[in-house]
Formats: sequence, structure tokens, C-alpha cells
Amino acid sequence: MSEVTRILNAIEEGDPRAAEELLPLVYSALRQLAASRMAKESADHTLQPTALVHEAWLRLVEKPNPTFQNRAHFFAAAAEAMRRILIDRARRRKAVRHGGGQERVDFAKVDLAAPESGQDQLLAVNEALDRLEAAHPLEAQVVKLRYFVGMTNDEAADTLGIAPRTAKYYWTHARAWLYREIQQGNRD
Repeated sequence: MSEVTRILNAIEEGDPRAAEELLPLVYSALRQLAASRMAKESADHTLQPTALVHEAWLRLVEKPNPTFQNRAHFFAAAAEAMRRILIDRARRRKAVRHGGGQERVDFAKVDLAAPESGQDQLLAVNEALDRLEAAHPLEAQVVKLRYFVGMTNDEAADTLGIAPRTAKYYWTHARAWLYREIQQGNRD
């Protein structure tokens, strides 16, 4: 049993010091995960990877005795927390009281053929992923583990208890499904 798994078990059993022991062990991996998530964000965001890690950490340990099966489950939960934080921020920024989607424009860098904003794309992906989860929950889990946690097909398969070949099939199908859903959303 790894040190992380041992501490996760202690957290589940209610040890108040366990969460303090866990953070230093997983912080660099969480920071790397947050940095990769933030690299995909639009350039006008203000959230830094460190703040994303801290906010996700608070969400993970806020309820008493959180339950994590193992290290992979913990990182999947962390990735999901980060995804939800980014989605919540994108929704807030698009709210009318926060400027309603208006963006700061640097006229020196204006490109009239610029693609849609990163926040619009993030919201479109989130909505499509929610629809995928309703139709194909296991495929949505594979997408979350692959895309948001950065796992390989083999790691995702192991985490979900399915064959690697099945995980590969789910990943391929889900990517095509999501692409079609997002393209249909862009046409509407």
C-alpha cells in the first residue's frame, strides 16, 4: 500500500491530521494537473494554477471524512473538482452582472478571424460532456480520466475496472460523439 493510499484511508477513518500529511505528498502532482488545465484556458483568465489547486483541495476535503478508494480515485476527484471550478468561473464571467461576456481587447493584437473565446469553448465542452454522461456514463468517466486527469487508456481501464481495449473503444467513441455534439451546438 502506498503512502498516499494509507493516508487516504486515514482520512476516511476521520484522522484530523491525515489531510495535512496528504497535501505535501500530492501537491506537486496537483499543481502539474492544474497547470495543464490552465494552459488550455483563454489568455484573459486571472486564476493561477496554485489558486486552482488550493480551491480544488478545499472542495476535496471540505466534507467530513471524504472517501477515496485509492490514489487514482483521488486524482480523478481532484481533476473533476478543477473542471467544475473552471466551469463555474466561466459561467460567472459570462453573467450579465460581470460584463456579460465582454472581453478586454488589446487593439495591437486584434485578429478579426479569431476563434470563439476559450470560455465559450469550455462551456460547450462541459455541456456536451454532461449530455455524454447522461447517455453513456462509463464513456464519460473515461473522458474525464483521460482528458482531465491525464491518464492513459490502461490507467483509466484499471481505475474503472474494465479492459484496456474497452477503454480505448470508449475513448474513441466518446471523442467522436463529443465532436459531433459540439459541432451541432456551434451550428445552432
